[in-house]
Amino acid sequence: MIARIWSGESPLWLLLLPLSWLYGLVSGVISLLYRLGIKHAWRAPVPVVVVGNLTAGGNGKTPVVIWLVEQLKARGIRVGVVSRGYGGKAAKYPLLLTSDTLTSEAGDEPVLIYQRTGAPVAVSPVRSEAVQALLTEHDVQIIITDDGLQHYALARDKEIVVIDGVRRFGNGWWLPAGPMRERASRLKSVDAVIVNGGVAQQGEIPMHLHPGLAVNLLTGERKAVAQLPALVAMAGIGHPPRFFATLEQCGARIEKRVPLADHQALVPEQVAAFTVPGQTLIMTEKDAVKCRAFAKENWWYLPVDAELSGEQPEQLLKDLIALMH
Repeated sequence: MIARIWSGESPLWLLLLPLSWLYGLVSGVISLLYRLGIKHAWRAPVPVVVVGNLTAGGNGKTPVVIWLVEQLKARGIRVGVVSRGYGGKAAKYPLLLTSDTLTSEAGDEPVLIYQRTGAPVAVSPVRSEAVQALLTEHDVQIIITDDGLQHYALARDKEIVVIDGVRRFGNGWWLPAGPMRERASRLKSVDAVIVNGGVAQQGEIPMHLHPGLAVNLLTGERKAVAQLPALVAMAGIGHPPRFFATLEQCGARIEKRVPLADHQALVPEQVAAFTVPGQTLIMTEKDAVKCRAFAKENWWYLPVDAELSGEQPEQLLKDLIALMH
């Protein structure tokens, strides 16, 4: 229903317009206070790069963060990552991630980024505190923030926006009548726009999510998705249909689809009940970090990597490296 409202297919969005106007007014005032210097942003002693979005829901932001971290590390740059840690409740903040950190403490996306890249990661609702925690424990040269485009309390040197190339901005209205956190005109002030799927427009960087081999949560065995029998597909991400479509493009034979809420907490009994004997459970990598501790032998996940096209990605990396000089 939400997807139909935000796309404009359902006229119910008209009923929510007064709340959207209020949302837009409040967010606009907050932004204005920082631009006028009435509220002050904290500036880190190292460059800060924000990777965020204008809309609610999954746009492929975390794969972009992983791509940036891996590309910069490959060039000898020491990178740190900070995040709000949405979905996690730590005993205290800021929280520096370790190999023992649970998704219930830090949230699923920070744990995924930490496990995939090996970069130091810190989470806190106050992102400046997460940055300071990283700088205290690690000699990093640049900070990437996973989300936080609208978190103006943290000064930034570059802003990168990720857009779902198929859904883009829906009906264009602020939450809750539409999917927008900020209006599309905000793109004029950011440094780069990356478009996940669909058709990139003039000046935008095309990106596609490239799936790898499925990985068994218990054994680490890798196998083509098309070779897995009787699949039950589970996705607790911002836009589950994207994951299901990716599986089908890989030749998967899906018997059942289980869309879950983004960042939804998962318990053993709940996940085990999604399959019956003879079926195979396939999930996103973001779900896998929540299920690894109680995984079954027929549970697999599908990792995806961001692939950015054209000459712009290389120039973007050069621009980020130049920030440190």
